[in-house]
Amino acid sequence: MKQDQTPKDIAFEFATWVSAEFKLYIIKDYQRLKADENSRISLEWNVNRIISKINYKIHTDAIKDNLIPQLVSRKQQSFTYASEADLLNVALFGKTAREWKDQNPETKGNIRDEATIQQLIVLSNLESMNAELIKQGMVQSQRLIISNKMAIEQLTSLVESPAFKKLPQTGEYK
Repeated sequence: MKQDQTPKDIAFEFATWVSAEFKLYIIKDYQRLKADENSRISLEWNVNRIISKINYKIHTDAIKDNLIPQLVSRKQQSFTYASEADLLNVALFGKTAREWKDQNPETKGNIRDEATIQQLIVLSNLESMNAELIKQGMVQSQRLIISNKMAIEQLTSLVESPAFKKLPQTGEYK
């Protein structure tokens, strides 16, 4: 018996050799288990994406209440929101949404839709922290530096976490 084989492994091998029906059952069950695992991982990604979208409301409220003057056009408001979203994109991903889209023209969705679970968790944290810094009146350039430092620290911590090492690292969630 090979060192990495157990008596159970040998029994399964023998049973699949004796019965084609049993072999098919094992294959189908394995495929079902992999599909269940992928579905669970996809659900985790979707939950984190939804949390970051919900948390974005906290961020946009802080922008609306503290950065946008009362009498400005919709276009000016949109620019402020986009500028703040890109502050977080640059802090976390190292590029603006436009830069990412230009580099990925065939990809549907946006930079955040392609984020890993770890990045979505950090993004949610960055949105809350940036909202608080906005309320404190901190200028954007300072908030970018703080956000980038926080993103690096948190991503490093999450990537080194044994629990997160078990998760896929790329867009395998959808």
